[in-house]
Amino acid sequence: MTFFLDHDVPDEIAKLLRHWGHSVTLLREVFPVTATDEEAFSYSREQKTLLITCNRDDFLRLALRQGHAGLIVLIRRRSRQAECAHLLNLLQRAGEDGLRGNINFA
Repeated sequence: MTFFLDHDVPDEIAKLLRHWGHSVTLLREVFPVTATDEEAFSYSREQKTLLITCNRDDFLRLALRQGHAGLIVLIRRRSRQAECAHLLNLLQRAGEDGLRGNINFA
């Protein structure tokens, strides 16, 4: 799967996704960190990538107004290990078909 990570997603998530064999693009690789949520969302739509963010409110609003390739809202946990475990569980449970075009929480 191909993922686009918002600037608020911990780097450990990108490292683990790559370790699991997924393609990952970080927001800072294509935009300045000052890029708007709308710019990030549009990029993800154009590239047809699954977008991962911790910014629930703004991206949910965008996703509900427009089509998208898939949105994963990463819920902040007490540890990075817990965040990674919840994401892995979601990926295993939902698979690409369950993630594509849907809004999921990890």
